[in-house]
Amino acid sequence: MPGRHEQAEADPANFAGPGRGPATAGPVQVFRLAVVVALVVAAGYLGGYGETVLAILFLALCIVAHEFGHYIAARTGGVKVTEFFFGFGPRLWSVRRGETDYGVKAIPLGGYCRIVGMNNLESVDTADEARTYRQAPFWRRFLIDVAGSGMHFLIALVLLFSMFFWTGDQSGYLTSVPASNPIVEILGFQGQSSPAQQAGFQIGDRIVAVDGTHFGTWNSLASFIQAHPGVRLNFTVQRAGRDISLSATPIAADTVRGAAAAGLPSGKVGVLGIGVSSVIHSSFSSSISEAGGAFVSMSARTLGALGGLVSFHGISSFVSELSSQKAAATSSERFTTVIGLPSVINQASQSGLPSVLWLLALINISIGLFNLIPLFPLDGGRVAVDIYEGVRSVRRPYRVDMAKLLPVMYAGLVVIAVFAIGSMFIDLRSLAS
Repeated sequence: MPGRHEQAEADPANFAGPGRGPATAGPVQVFRLAVVVALVVAAGYLGGYGETVLAILFLALCIVAHEFGHYIAARTGGVKVTEFFFGFGPRLWSVRRGETDYGVKAIPLGGYCRIVGMNNLESVDTADEARTYRQAPFWRRFLIDVAGSGMHFLIALVLLFSMFFWTGDQSGYLTSVPASNPIVEILGFQGQSSPAQQAGFQIGDRIVAVDGTHFGTWNSLASFIQAHPGVRLNFTVQRAGRDISLSATPIAADTVRGAAAAGLPSGKVGVLGIGVSSVIHSSFSSSISEAGGAFVSMSARTLGALGGLVSFHGISSFVSELSSQKAAATSSERFTTVIGLPSVINQASQSGLPSVLWLLALINISIGLFNLIPLFPLDGGRVAVDIYEGVRSVRRPYRVDMAKLLPVMYAGLVVIAVFAIGSMFIDLRSLAS
């Protein structure tokens, strides 16, 4: 087992926390942890924040998935992994399976898996040298380093697919609301019944056809209704699984008192006084392509935001947000930290599960891309080294001397720490106000 000097070389920034012997945990400890999690979820629901608590727990699982990406990429390539932990600092509990310790640490701000021989500074038992990261070929090292972000991207794609196929999209990414979406609102006009009320429309009805004509989108159906003020229309409506017939005569919007307040169009256009759900469900195959399209769109916006942070304008805005609460409140470019994240998730939960899934997908894409920034100690720093070593190894094997890169690593750590602490300060100030 390496001593303190060797351990410091293997982990110069001490990300893994103080070294301790491999604690063991049995079913009792696991059960206690499960009970604590269940109590937290129950308390969240009792306090009216159940969905928010579940979303935060899901993000914790995403952190575990990130580390699992590194872990599985290493293990499948024969690279030795000695620790797999959620959190940093003192161990709460752990269990050894084979040559790896699995467990939970006290500070739930991330996770890590300890892969043997990550650089030339780490002392490794001679018997394990062939199974170290540094002895793995370029493609295996590259795969190990990008696997964490890859897991976030995979999670985001699954979340987006689930939203399009299962809960439906209400983010505004899809714009063609189906004409057959259920009616969720029936208006009553000032001093008079709306045509929808007079005809007997009910919440949950789905319009199948009008005068025998089927419409694909709500916009096309609404345009047809608006084009027929004062004309009696025959509606085929699906209610409780069966089709019924209703007749209604749209009235001109300019004859309705308080039309503007009710959100009705202006002019001599026909209105019924109904509103349909804006949630858009997609078929299985469409959900796959739409999830891919949304992933690309969200990634492009996130990359743009990350690029903006390191620009002169971005740095200037960040300084302004630190010094001015008003500037921070009006900024739309600042990244939310773990302090402000519960509030953002809670706001999304008020809009429904589709909004939560969209937000969680965006968070995973942001984490994945942020981790690929070429700075140490982020995964992107190691990816940059992988690529550099790969280029230098075209003629003969080459490995970077990490001792020379330690100042670069610490500089990157300082940059990230300043950004993180500053952003947390902004979020704390916002919560306190």
